[in-house]
Amino acid sequence: MGKLILVRHGKSLWNVKNVFTGWTDIDLAPEGMEEARKAGELIKSNLIEIDLCFSSYLKRAIRTAWIILETAEMMHVDTRYSWKLNERHYGDWQGKNKDEVLKEVGEAFFLSVRRGYDTPPPSLSNTDKRNPEFDSNYKALDTSVLPLGESLKDTSKRVVNYFFEAIAPELAKGKTILIAAHGNSLRALIEYLEHISSDEIAKVEVATGVPHMYAFDDKLNITEHYPLR
Repeated sequence: MGKLILVRHGKSLWNVKNVFTGWTDIDLAPEGMEEARKAGELIKSNLIEIDLCFSSYLKRAIRTAWIILETAEMMHVDTRYSWKLNERHYGDWQGKNKDEVLKEVGEAFFLSVRRGYDTPPPSLSNTDKRNPEFDSNYKALDTSVLPLGESLKDTSKRVVNYFFEAIAPELAKGKTILIAAHGNSLRALIEYLEHISSDEIAKVEVATGVPHMYAFDDKLNITEHYPLR
């Protein structure tokens, strides 16, 4: 089997402002660009040759992938994009300050959404301008698949589905693959790959800009896992 490098995008402009982002297409902050450059330098210094890259439809992850590949001097690498690697959709909380939401809804519900597994945030209405149906990036998709708010469980379904649909077959060919995605889409994938329970995944944090290397046997069991240094 091949190898898989997971990288959460660098800090975005809304990460810095402590705002729920979700599917809102916010770009990297300057420090996020620097985090991506450092990730690329680690890949280069570890003499890793990337064969294929995957990212989401959101520019903070896409730009992270581009910066990593440019820094590692591998801009020729084919990059494939899928909405299924998007961040978790935070519904009506998108665009709102996290501290203000906490005060509004109370700690119990806030944590059940943020760190729980199957509790979604309040959904957007169908007519809300933040509904991805109104975003031209998703015009080719059946509107029935576009979420108005997701739990981590919901996110996991689409991420793991895409992993087997598009990524696992490439790993089976022995390729080294980079995924530049998001905190929750990567948590969903890590939960599956590392066989982490839905209770324990709440404790897992995915730091921005830190590449994690996974190696597998021919049954997709992890044989090695370590952060690049």
